Amino acid sequence: MKKTRSIFLKTSAIFSLSLLAAFPALATIPTAEIDAPFEAREYTQKQVTTSKQSLHQLLGRHYEKQRLNDELSSKIYDLYIESMDGSRSYFLESDIAEFEQYRLKLDDGLIKGNLNAPFSMYNRLQQRVTERLSFLLKQLPDAAKKYNFSKDEKLSLDRENAAWSKDSKELDNLWRKRLKNSILNLRLADKEDEAIYELLAKRYQNQLNRTHLANEDDGFQVYMNAVTHAFDPHTAYFSPRNTENFNINMSLSLQGIGAVLQTEDEHTKVVRLVPAGPADKAGELQPADKITGVGQGDEEIVDVIGWRLDEVVDLIRGAKGTTVRLEIIPSESNDLKTKVVDIVRDEVKLEEQSAQKEVIEIPQGDKTLKIGVIDIPTFYIDFQGRQEGKKDFKSTTRDVEKLVNELKQENVEGIIIDLRNNGGGSLDEALNLTDLFIDRGPVVQVRYSNGYVQVLPEHKNQQEGIVYDGPIAVLTNRLSASASEIFAGAIQDYGRGIIVGGQTFGKGTVQSVLPLEHGQLKLTQAKFYRVSGDSTQHQGVIPDILFPSLFDKEKIGESALDEALAWDTIRPAGYQSKRDFQQWLPVLREKHQNRIETNPDFIFLHEQKNLMTELRKRTDITLNEKQRKQEREDNETQRLTIENQRRKAKGMELLDSLKEEDDKKLAENEKSKTTEKDADKETAEKDEDKDKEPDALLIETGNILTDLMKLSLLPKAELQQAQRQEP
Repeated sequence: MKKTRSIFLKTSAIFSLSLLAAFPALATIPTAEIDAPFEAREYTQKQVTTSKQSLHQLLGRHYEKQRLNDELSSKIYDLYIESMDGSRSYFLESDIAEFEQYRLKLDDGLIKGNLNAPFSMYNRLQQRVTERLSFLLKQLPDAAKKYNFSKDEKLSLDRENAAWSKDSKELDNLWRKRLKNSILNLRLADKEDEAIYELLAKRYQNQLNRTHLANEDDGFQVYMNAVTHAFDPHTAYFSPRNTENFNINMSLSLQGIGAVLQTEDEHTKVVRLVPAGPADKAGELQPADKITGVGQGDEEIVDVIGWRLDEVVDLIRGAKGTTVRLEIIPSESNDLKTKVVDIVRDEVKLEEQSAQKEVIEIPQGDKTLKIGVIDIPTFYIDFQGRQEGKKDFKSTTRDVEKLVNELKQENVEGIIIDLRNNGGGSLDEALNLTDLFIDRGPVVQVRYSNGYVQVLPEHKNQQEGIVYDGPIAVLTNRLSASASEIFAGAIQDYGRGIIVGGQTFGKGTVQSVLPLEHGQLKLTQAKFYRVSGDSTQHQGVIPDILFPSLFDKEKIGESALDEALAWDTIRPAGYQSKRDFQQWLPVLREKHQNRIETNPDFIFLHEQKNLMTELRKRTDITLNEKQRKQEREDNETQRLTIENQRRKAKGMELLDSLKEEDDKKLAENEKSKTTEKDADKETAEKDEDKDKEPDALLIETGNILTDLMKLSLLPKAELQQAQRQEP
């Protein structure tokens, strides 16, 4: 099993904080007594009906036809155990031995509407969670004060394949180490011991209170998501409460901080950021960061470790113009060190998500070529404006067409379409955008669960001719997904342009939402295929020329998700390639490699990647305070050395510490917050653009596109000679 299984299973749902919603303040939670037994929950008749409805839809309408048998039952069982205790920190070996009797019986229970087995397992989990939290509370503060932080002791952070603990004593030792680690982290954050004990006692008491408030909907949610995820990770059950959040997520009116969250173990994790949203513009929150605390304005940060996802969502949402402070563990942190990020809640305006253009200059000997860049953050469309028949309704295609014509007026030599971090959007817009660059022809194939393949778009819906027939490069990264992959795949298959950057996300499935007696079911019903017949699912689009990527493929991307549908192929659609880039790729790659070997920014990227790869290999963390401090200092020194090597090579001022750069960014953010007048904002933005470093990946994409333009003009004999000169 992959490490990321708990990512999509432990979560109640995936919620967006893109929206401003009026939710009541969290009610005061009654205090649960230490050692008070957890009261077992029982399922309802309404949940029995819902489970049968879900099963009917899953077996009849899911893209990948599965039979309800012992094999599926066993898969559901494994997913359920993993969703409840993926880190093997609660259940005992005896619990797992007892549960094994249910492995091949869950299918029978679903057919008969008997949920005794899953609820028995869920109730046992809640009992074990209660025991663990009670143990931690008993350790504070007296036992914790006796912990020896000079002892050579380690805590394993990767327990996916750890053996189940034989007894409570063995679990006590694990949780003692966890508590010791939490104390050590807070010590290294300059907190006093007494304040640490108070904070942790409050954290564990809150978690215990919430455990005792868990209801039958919570247990049903966890089990039904194990059932749905046995089909694929994008098929999910939403309880009535989570249905409300999902419907808010689908709203067109985007307000809030602009982030999509989910639960992973006891943390709230960032899945993605809404383009041009407050979090995206602040520039400090990143996918895979974990939120440990939430504060309102200048108020004290509330510890949210162990909170339910919907409670964290409610706490982060708030009125436009107010500030929320998030305490996070950055995704690149290997020692759980936290930092605080300030984000001003705001409305995500459609125009801010709009495609934007710029012109970059690429030196070529004694002359400079102008290359146009069109940045597309998302595939957007004003559905309401289109439905109302407005002539000027806003859409990606309309905006890009206008920008292309403006760039042509500026006499650019070629155009880069920047799809980095573009998570998708409207399928129609992906089709229409492709139509601007390819003259009539299929763009994508959609295969449904019944085997029917639809080729899109229909020729009758395509306009004749194209808006731009010049050289094109498409720049992607790991967060380019869905509609972005459809566009990039079509450009690559037709040979219309060159794809550079990072391998894309690999989201090639289509979901629809179905109402149930008690909640909703999000169901995968179709799959995307390129005109070449290759699926975009799982594999995504692989660029012709790859750039180094800092994204961890083990954590981000379709291939990181368990039970993700596989990559496969179907029959190609009837299309005709415009040109074949394969003949030029060896020369292009060689020229690219020669450039980046001495490029300070690419050297920096490679060094960063190597450092992060090395840190990710460390699955054990020391509980020796002196050693931990030294490791942090060594890590900071390495990062500072890498950054200053880049700065020195570029003739920039060297840093004394990385905090210097962080403080500068914070000051810039504060300055932008206090800027109120539109004219002042415009001036600030111009000053910011002037001070901003050139985007190294964009410049190199321009170099590659320029190389391609030159090679395409070479006579065949000269091209063959260039290829022969390669080592």
